[in-house]
Amino acid sequence: MDRESKRASSSRSSINRLVRMNYVLMTMVIVLIIFVAYIFISGKPNSNPTTTSMPASNVSSFGHTIAGINKPFNSTELAVINNAPDSYYEKAGEMLLNGTLANFVDKRPVNSSTTTNGFIVNGKPSVIYIGALSCIYCGENRWAMAMALSRFGHFGNLYYGYSSFSDGDLPTIYWEPYNYTTPSGVAYGNSYSSNIVNFISADYESPVTQGFQLQPISFFIQRAPNSTVANAIEFMNSTNMFTGTPFTLWGDYLANGADAVIFGNSMPTNSTLPLTYMTHAQVLGLLNRFDSQFAYSEYAAADVYAAMVCASTSNAPQFCSLPVMPALERMLGLS
Repeated sequence: MDRESKRASSSRSSINRLVRMNYVLMTMVIVLIIFVAYIFISGKPNSNPTTTSMPASNVSSFGHTIAGINKPFNSTELAVINNAPDSYYEKAGEMLLNGTLANFVDKRPVNSSTTTNGFIVNGKPSVIYIGALSCIYCGENRWAMAMALSRFGHFGNLYYGYSSFSDGDLPTIYWEPYNYTTPSGVAYGNSYSSNIVNFISADYESPVTQGFQLQPISFFIQRAPNSTVANAIEFMNSTNMFTGTPFTLWGDYLANGADAVIFGNSMPTNSTLPLTYMTHAQVLGLLNRFDSQFAYSEYAAADVYAAMVCASTSNAPQFCSLPVMPALERMLGLS
């Protein structure tokens, strides 16, 4: 083979190698693009606020999942809240009084500055709640709130909820299906019915994949669905007691912040919160079995709220006559 032939052959070989290299590079780029697109799509929250499943959080320190978000409780799950025996509340109240709870449940006397004349609608005192779906303490607190309210009425529905990924990602109750992808909104309303109290609820909505977010109370007032709700939120604002969520009124008494810190069977000693890693079924199972410090503490926290309602209404149900309830009212300085 002459020199020119060899050079041509060498050039063709170089070209062939270059073509093969370009093909490999192009293939790698295409695969990379497909992979990035898959990660983006699979990790992006569903824009439908009533979806019943979500991908797991990749931030292991904040929990594993928000699976089933906005799923309604089934009849068995709802019965754990609506139909819990009064004996559970009685025993938990006794444990609160004698100091045998392993979690913090606030039993300090109510500050006189937090006493109001209540918010009366249709002749009934009200429970008013202002919170945020992203808030870890709102999330923990809704369990006790629901159990306290169940002593004075009935929930037609409750829904699976979670605090935000970077604020615990813990299982909680939503009063209604929430829009957990909206940049900013307010969820009003619930399915609670009672002849004794009104329940007016408002939760700030924001992306559950982000951290805790909240707007000032004026934001809630501007978006109130009717004058009754607007007046209720304005009433809360007029107390000048708002410093964060949850912010609640129980009859005549304001509760600024959660009335308990219950994230497991004992007070947390580090950033690992057992409640973060529990499913709704596990939480409801503990509440139903009533054989753990977690359950005792949640019922005791409900007792504190219930005692405030009992002390605020002349139309008190039989529940308020449980032996432990007058004792709790005295402890809290309500009577």
